[in-house]
Amino acid sequence: MSRLKRWVMGICLVCCLISLSACKPAIDSSAGSSNGASMVHLTLWQGVNPPPNRDVLQKLVNKFNQRHPNIQVESLYVGQGDQQMPKILAAVVGNAPPNLLWFAPMITGQLVELEAIKPLEEWLATTQVKDQIDPALFEAMQWEDRIWSVPFGVNNVGIFYRPSLFKSAGVTQLPQTWQELRQVARQLTIATKQQHGMILPLGKGEWTVFTWLPFMWSGGGELMTNGAVQIDNAGAIAALHLWQDLITDGSAILSQPERGYELDGFLAGKVAMQLTGPWTLGQLQATDVDYAVMPIPIDARPATSIGGENLFVFKTTPTEEQASLVFAEYVLSEEFQTEWAIGTGYLPVNLSSRQSLAYRQFAEQQPAVDVFLKQAEFGRSRPIFPGYSRISENLGRAIETVLLQKNTPEAALKTSQKRLELSLTP
Repeated sequence: MSRLKRWVMGICLVCCLISLSACKPAIDSSAGSSNGASMVHLTLWQGVNPPPNRDVLQKLVNKFNQRHPNIQVESLYVGQGDQQMPKILAAVVGNAPPNLLWFAPMITGQLVELEAIKPLEEWLATTQVKDQIDPALFEAMQWEDRIWSVPFGVNNVGIFYRPSLFKSAGVTQLPQTWQELRQVARQLTIATKQQHGMILPLGKGEWTVFTWLPFMWSGGGELMTNGAVQIDNAGAIAALHLWQDLITDGSAILSQPERGYELDGFLAGKVAMQLTGPWTLGQLQATDVDYAVMPIPIDARPATSIGGENLFVFKTTPTEEQASLVFAEYVLSEEFQTEWAIGTGYLPVNLSSRQSLAYRQFAEQQPAVDVFLKQAEFGRSRPIFPGYSRISENLGRAIETVLLQKNTPEAALKTSQKRLELSLTP
């Protein structure tokens, strides 16, 4: 048994197995069909956020269910990524996994080691949608020469800002460098209005790491050097110093712990800039708030984090696996991707969808989409090998201690590097 399997069994089984019945509720096998015996019920676990995006997903799931009366998919929100992890691992160990999982591809290595998911390359080769998938996305689908997931939606990190607040503060040029970002953030900070130039995510979870990595890459840093993990690198130190400087200047405020994705302060005009991505467009479109997007300011080179979630098919029964693949092909279709992108702001993974009239009209009305599409050229993906969760955890700890002014960037990363090396030692 691998070390990962022993760890999962020792931790997740004890802590989370007792909650599995709540995560995978029983469904009346005869519901919605005159022939209950032929009905295949599938569960899709997802952490789609913000809530309006879940409504878009539900409409698309409903459309699939109407077209496939013998396959009924139930979409279940099971929390954000960090909340889902113990549930997913416990479900696998307890032999009660969902049929389908919407999750960031960095979990791939862990699920492969646990022999929990179905390889998809043979099935994908027989579909009509394989050639429509953005070629840049295959890196996050593959591990050790096999395809383990398909993309559900793609995005990257940018900075949303409030043009009205920029105008009131006399800011006429968008920051293009780190130094300019720091200067503009100071200019946008107005104590009498309890207004800050920027909000930074507090916490050691994946959201914090995901939104910080563009700065590390822009600073010239790499997570891997000569095949070895090296989070204690010059680019990481520079990126942490930038975030620390924004806090020290008083021009950045911290989010609530592990809730850096929430837009409350931005919508209320209390912060002028926020790190987030195109998935927030659906939420912003429903408000009267003015907003626009800028690329991540540059230090040594342009960079952003490629994000988005992939769809995994768990090993269950042959019948359920086959039905899951029918749903997976629907997710990759031009129709699904166009409606999903327009409704949520995610970028389509289907190339035909990007060229469709409906999406081109949407993009013309949403200048922010063009920013993310152009910035994707400089996007970097997070590793999907089994040890990524430990890299993320230790980076998150370093970032958190620095933002809380408990450590210097150099010391925090040095400590995290040592801890990481111990955790990755066989």
